[in-house]
Parts: sequence; C-alpha cells; structure tokens
Amino acid sequence: MAGPLSGYRILDLSRAIAGPYGSMLLGDLGAEVIKIESPGGDLSRFAPGPGHKGQSFYYMAFNRNKKGLTLDLATDTGRAAFYELVKIADVVWDNFRPGVMERLGADYDSVKKYNPKIICCSISGYGATGPYVNRASVDMVVQGMAGTLSTTGEPGRPPVKPGFPAADIIGGLFGVVAVISALAQRERTGEGKRIDVEMLGSMMSSMAYEFSYYLCSGIVPGPMGSGHLALLPYGVYKCKEGYVAIGPS
Repeated sequence: MAGPLSGYRILDLSRAIAGPYGSMLLGDLGAEVIKIESPGGDLSRFAPGPGHKGQSFYYMAFNRNKKGLTLDLATDTGRAAFYELVKIADVVWDNFRPGVMERLGADYDSVKKYNPKIICCSISGYGATGPYVNRASVDMVVQGMAGTLSTTGEPGRPPVKPGFPAADIIGGLFGVVAVISALAQRERTGEGKRIDVEMLGSMMSSMAYEFSYYLCSGIVPGPMGSGHLALLPYGVYKCKEGYVAIGPS
C-alpha cells in the first residue's frame, strides 16, 4: 500500500544521524528518498563496530528505504547533474554546518532557480543565525546546552547521557514535521521555502515539562534517577527477579 508521502521525491545530502534519521522516516512514510553521497561515501558507512556486507551498523540503522547516488558537488559536472534532479524533486534535505550548502551551490537560493517550488530543509546544531552559527555541533554538546543533562542521572552524582542520541533523533523528527508542514502549505500556495531546523531549539522544546515546572514553582529540576517530578510511585524498582518499571496512569 502506498504511504501518505508517496509521489514526493527527497534529495538527501545528509550524513551521520540527525539528517539520515529524518529522511529515513520520510521514506518510511512513502517518499522516494535519493541519498546523494560524495565520492568515498558517507563516513558513517565505515564507523567502528559490527556491520553487514561491508556496511556499519551505524549506517544501516538510519538509511533504509533509500536509493543511492554518488555526486561530487564540488565539480561543475556534479552540480549540473544535481540541478537536473532538483527539477524533478520536492525537497532538498541536508544537515551540514551553515554555509556548506552555499559553497556547494546547493542552497535554497541556488536551487530555486531550477525549481521554484522546491523545499529546502537544513538541520544544524544551532541554526543558520545567532551567536553559535559557526560552531560545530554533536549530539552530546547540544544535550548539555539544552539543559537535558542537568536532569539525568542520580541526585548528587554526575550527569548521564540518555541511552540514545536524543538531540540527533529529536532534531531529525522536527525536520520531518517541518517538511510535511511545508508540503501541505505548498499544496495551497504553490510556493517552496527554506526551512532552518536547529537541534538546540528542538531539544529545548522537548524540555517543556521541566521549564514549565520551574516557571510554576521557582525550583530548578535536577536529576531524579528514574523518578518523576509529579507522580509517585514512578520509576524502576529492584525486585527479587530483576527490575520492574512502574508508572501510574
């Protein structure tokens, strides 16, 4: 059965986690995702650890439901081929640091000349404007800046990162929401647009519960282990045969 995004074509220039995770979800929803890699391939293909048929578990985790293509956008030939794809695409998707797409000639102002209805979505650590625009970002640092790590771990002990790359995953999810919204808007207006998704803002949005608690109580939430700010019993409790997770409903 065709998915809800069947008929839409995504040109995916992203790498690592945040971008590939989001474009993978767009593919799961039925979009045709064409992953465009530079010669040599996405570096996550060669990440250390287990893998299958020459592909790392890291790469395989975030790149299902995608077609593959190699283009060198630093060359005139590569850019020309990319622009031909832009003409028949709906979305250009990337997670480069701000400024890279402009240098490659793949930014919104460049590609809209070939397709005025194109939607360009860029995911970065801190967005395309603001005081941190030129900083590199990684999941752990974004989590720290967003305040997430101030609420993890046990009271009186060091912060503990979540068991998954939360800032990357949430940033990718916000990109998906933004693209689907832009596609819906384009159905009404016929216009494309540029979307700027910052992982920091996305992660802070996910902390709305903690921010609201502070604004209402004046108390800064801290680490609570597996506990809850407002509910009891809530958490993971050691029992005779192992651990049990309990949460009231």
